[in-house]
Amino acid sequence: MEGLIFTLGVGLLRGIYWVASWVNPKAKAFREGRIRQADPLRSTFNGQNPRPLIWFHCASLGEFEQGRPVIEALKAARRDIRILLTFFSPSGYEVRKNYPLADHVFYLPWDTASNAEWFAHHVRPAVAVFVKYEFWYHYSRALKAHNIPLISISAIFRSTHIYFKPHGFAFRSTLRNFSYFFVQNHESLQRLTTIGISTAAVAGDTRFDRVAEAAAQKTDNAIASAFKNNRTVFVIGSAWAEDMKVLIPFMNATRGSLNFVVAPHEIEESFMAAIEKSFHGSSTRYTNPKELEKAELLIVDTVGLLAQLYRFGTYAFVGGGFKQGLHNTLEAACYGIPVFFGSNVPYDPYQEAIELVARGGAFAVASTDELTTAYDRLSRDPEAYRRAADNCRSYVQANRGATKIITDYLLKTLETWKAG
Repeated sequence: MEGLIFTLGVGLLRGIYWVASWVNPKAKAFREGRIRQADPLRSTFNGQNPRPLIWFHCASLGEFEQGRPVIEALKAARRDIRILLTFFSPSGYEVRKNYPLADHVFYLPWDTASNAEWFAHHVRPAVAVFVKYEFWYHYSRALKAHNIPLISISAIFRSTHIYFKPHGFAFRSTLRNFSYFFVQNHESLQRLTTIGISTAAVAGDTRFDRVAEAAAQKTDNAIASAFKNNRTVFVIGSAWAEDMKVLIPFMNATRGSLNFVVAPHEIEESFMAAIEKSFHGSSTRYTNPKELEKAELLIVDTVGLLAQLYRFGTYAFVGGGFKQGLHNTLEAACYGIPVFFGSNVPYDPYQEAIELVARGGAFAVASTDELTTAYDRLSRDPEAYRRAADNCRSYVQANRGATKIITDYLLKTLETWKAG
């Protein structure tokens, strides 16, 4: 019965993506990527692993950033380890398909009983690591049947999740296929115990280790450095159209005292041109910089740079909070700068955002007026600015350590692995 429920669910999801692929580029990449990789995946693995293979699965780019510190720590600890990295979404695969520490990068084949059985039998990872919310019924069941440890890391569970509802029995069975859970907080640990799962521990969120390490690195960016030029810079990261509707009036009102870096979430010419047209000051593009020291707005028209660009900010705004869902506030907070974000979409799912606001390091705003008020308070009171900045920095530093806990467990697990 449980298998039938998930088989029907996956079939419905496949149908939705197939229909959407005819009109949506992302859905098309999702469908065609799996078709294109089917043969290469099956020809890569033959069930023989002379060296330990660890399989990391991430839904998308955000989850990859949570798995990445563990991958790096494992590779540093043991040179013989191979890494298989899979993604559910093209937004993760397309950006990280050439990730140098992964020996293999593929889309995750659909969660069917036959795919899962082939994966467990032919790929035969020494251990599988699924990041955050990735709980696939057939894959978890096949791995358990083949005695392959399956670990969940950076997991977080809320009372609203179906696993804790009376009708969630089938979904609870998926969780029971996991060997161990490393959760982000004590609330998640307690919720697992209510459904009889005790193989779990609080490790925290590996992203803290990742962003703290990035902040500690002294990498420079010549373009961003020339643009900053000792000026006060407001970095707007992962911006959507809904964010810019609130931000453009603020930008126009504060230009002269502030300069802006805008990194769109999606690099679309029409969106970037609209930002340039709406902004009343001078602007330039990252890939074709002109008069950087004089420009008031730098539009980042390329991907993969945002995390390092926050380093050049005096303030940061993290996008997604006005419609799509809040993006990574830790990437900005680690540099010890006050963080703003939209609050039109509830940010309850983002534990770090809740805690940063509670500490006084981040500010959730619902309008241009609220953003202006919060900014004015900090810009006019140096002590208030210092407190907010210190609160962000200290919060990140205080929550480090998840990577070591998880890595130590995985290395211990590998001690029983035998080549075959």
